[in-house]
Amino acid sequence: MFSITLKLMKKSARMLIPAGIAILIGTAFIAATFLFGNAMNDALAAQNTAQLGGANYVISPDSGKDLTDKDQDYIYTRTVNDFQLDRIRATEGVKDARASYAGSVTVTRGNKHASSYVITTAAKRTLLPVTITQGDQPADSNEIALTKSVADQLGVKVGDRVTVNSQAAQYAGKTGDSAGNTGDAGDESAQNADGTSSHDGDSDAASGASVSSDGANTADSGMTVRVVGLTDDPNGAYAYYGGASVLSDNVITAMAGSNDFGNLPVYLVYLDIDDASDTAAASTVKQVSTLLPKHFSVQSRAALVEESVKSMSSGETSITTIFLLSFGILAMLVAALVIANTFQVLVAQRRRTLALLRTIGANKSQLYVSVLFEAGVLGLIASALGVGLGIGLMAALCQSGLMKATGMTMRLVLSGPVFTVPMAFGIIMTVIASLGSARSATAVTPLEALRPIELTDTRRAGVVRAVISVLLIVAGVALCAFSVWQMSENIAGRDSMADKQYPLVLLAAIIGCALIFLGLVLSATFWLPVLMRGVGALVALAGPSAKVAHANIQKNPRRVAATGAALLIGVTLVSTIATGAASAKQTMNEALTTRYSVDMIAAGADMTAKQADEAAKVKGVQSSVYAPTRMMTMKDADGKSLSVLVVGVDGVDALRKVVRSDLSGVTIDGDSVLMPKYSAATGKDIPLDKSVTFTAGAAEAQADAANGPSGNDANGSAENGNGQSGGTQTLTLKPRKVDYRRIASNYAAVAFVDASHFTNGGIKADGHIMLMRIDAEGAGVALNDVFTNVQNVFSASAGVTVTGPVAGRTQWETMINGMMALLVGLIAVAVLIALVGVANTLSLSVIERTRESATLRAIGMTRGQLRRSLAVEALLLSLVSGVVGVILGTLFGWLGSYMVFSLYGDTVFPFEWATNGVVLGVAALAALLASVAPARRAVKTPPVEALAEA
Repeated sequence: MFSITLKLMKKSARMLIPAGIAILIGTAFIAATFLFGNAMNDALAAQNTAQLGGANYVISPDSGKDLTDKDQDYIYTRTVNDFQLDRIRATEGVKDARASYAGSVTVTRGNKHASSYVITTAAKRTLLPVTITQGDQPADSNEIALTKSVADQLGVKVGDRVTVNSQAAQYAGKTGDSAGNTGDAGDESAQNADGTSSHDGDSDAASGASVSSDGANTADSGMTVRVVGLTDDPNGAYAYYGGASVLSDNVITAMAGSNDFGNLPVYLVYLDIDDASDTAAASTVKQVSTLLPKHFSVQSRAALVEESVKSMSSGETSITTIFLLSFGILAMLVAALVIANTFQVLVAQRRRTLALLRTIGANKSQLYVSVLFEAGVLGLIASALGVGLGIGLMAALCQSGLMKATGMTMRLVLSGPVFTVPMAFGIIMTVIASLGSARSATAVTPLEALRPIELTDTRRAGVVRAVISVLLIVAGVALCAFSVWQMSENIAGRDSMADKQYPLVLLAAIIGCALIFLGLVLSATFWLPVLMRGVGALVALAGPSAKVAHANIQKNPRRVAATGAALLIGVTLVSTIATGAASAKQTMNEALTTRYSVDMIAAGADMTAKQADEAAKVKGVQSSVYAPTRMMTMKDADGKSLSVLVVGVDGVDALRKVVRSDLSGVTIDGDSVLMPKYSAATGKDIPLDKSVTFTAGAAEAQADAANGPSGNDANGSAENGNGQSGGTQTLTLKPRKVDYRRIASNYAAVAFVDASHFTNGGIKADGHIMLMRIDAEGAGVALNDVFTNVQNVFSASAGVTVTGPVAGRTQWETMINGMMALLVGLIAVAVLIALVGVANTLSLSVIERTRESATLRAIGMTRGQLRRSLAVEALLLSLVSGVVGVILGTLFGWLGSYMVFSLYGDTVFPFEWATNGVVLGVAALAALLASVAPARRAVKTPPVEALAEA
């Protein structure tokens, strides 16, 4: 029986190809997903261990033991001296040892400066985590090996001299405190698995360094060093920082604000141990271990790699794999509908053959197993080809270098699941999809061998299916209505489940949508053919070809429903995501506009008037105000201390140009201060007395210097920008409250005073701020371009940040667009398979209607009319399903947006004309293309020959 089945498969190979393509695409996606996860694990593991350089052993804190807080404090206060590096290097078998210390500096040459991440040097360049591409690593005092990007930015080459400076060095120079070493004690902690910084060292770059005539190491001028080499970071050890420069020991000591390299905090030491003999290496490790502080041990590189892979396999990459795998499963579910259609027609077409087999002794179970065997063979072949395609696509991605932009170099990593899971899933889904057809095969009786072949499926949809579908839809609508009701109650301020159990309410909405969708897909055999019949009746008025298409599409409602449902799934998901993304952008735009009173803010200690003038000329910047600032403190009427950014402006008229708030009837003079009504920190009203006193003193300034520049904060220090001592300053004014919001979110309030307070010496500025009103639409430019161009103006000043709702809107839109592109791209796989199903349905219809097409040709229908009838049939299948999917997806998108974004503001309910139009256009075009091959087959066979075959 199996040999007969294989012969039947060979005879029906052309009909099986579309179903095989659907399986191939789905399994290729699943295989590629596993390969992508493997590549990510491998790349992240390599990146996590890239900072080891050529080290094969690492001295690190014990992580597997229960350590007390006291133990932790002990570990993270160890210095270079505690590790006895000289004795370790002198130990037999140790080739080199490198203490890991890192930080950030500003590198200056002439009037150009750039920030660079810096690390300690080593005696042998093989122990460095970066590659020396030109020159050599620093060996003597006052040397640096710069990253190539920084060298290009400054226009320097090997042999040139540059000046390096840091905030820690400046602070130590001013206070005389040489213990101010606050860099990143250990490269391993400076980066997480994704390359982001896990903590911020206070040795971040400080600006304003300049070359002194004698190259002396002073707080103001920095330290002059010689460039001895250029570095590259091929393994992404410092991808987040754009690579790392290497400093000689005395320079990195000075940049840490210290005067002795041995006092630098260190908790990682990288070792190069001769491991030619395992016994000798073990002996060396044992000797080194005796020299270490308590709670430290020597670990091999291989053990670190193993731990890294283990942590990755249960971390973000597994989430990514599961996320992508869900779309692969979706693709296979859609493919199952295509497969089911194929086998339904195969069984119907073979009814006479199956009946003949029954007459010669084949029983029902043999026929049943025959259909399942055929499905299994098809699934096996298509899945194997799909795995091969997935491997090929992933290999091409790795070779293309597209992932290098993320700082990771990916390589093809094969594993068992890459082969077993897609093939098992493909075979099982194919067999399951053929179960209904197998049952149909067992219903064939021997007498049917004598009957005429009737391929049209006239079975009516079952009552059980209808009841289940209705129950699913009703339950889904009830859950969605409950969720909307609870959210509306919460928004209105009434007692609601969404207030305390929001995740459950959101989950109810998601489950409700899923039940509605599942119910509609199950009941598609009832409503989709009716809908197509109604639309087809209108289309039939267009002429004979449309009338024939309308008649043909009614012949097999079950197959039409299955094909339409496959396309409905993909289009609905695309439309849901597009609608949700559009709603997210518009809702958050509105929320940002209402929560910020200034469109864009630039602030920093080293902002210059020249930069502000250039920023004001950027296309899209409608108006701006450049003003001095000072961080001060005040107490409200309740005695609570608040941090306030005091800004000096030339009257309220200047503010009206940039602040979106009602400033009518408000004045700012020498005796008054304009204060916000609500605190940016708490959102609550700020209670004020008849007068408020602002204070700025050495303590606040020193705290600012320790914290470093952040957000809109000017870089506070013990001295202000012009070098004068800040001292203790107080200013008492009469407050006038106006409802303006979030000028600078790092402070409880931003207060506007008359600029004369800064010019007459009452307040000494420690920074500047630039407030801007943006009209990108009026200027005919993109909002993102305005933001980017303003950022570029201030790019030369390391301490200046650009923020505000425009920045938030730009970042939000970029994130949403990226996620939407990813999701739509993934769902496009399901849409592609669904369109293969349309082509499959048309092909099977042509095979079914061989005699009918021949008869139409015999009575005068031209080849062109026959082609057009198939094209119209394909368009009806695609567009009707597509339009229903767009409507359904839009409703789901609106519901999802309301459930999520109503928490942030008034939800916008857009209809995404562009994306939905593109989806329908693609579906229509693909349907027309899908009709080409079946149409060629229909018109290729002469009418007489076709009648004879039938």
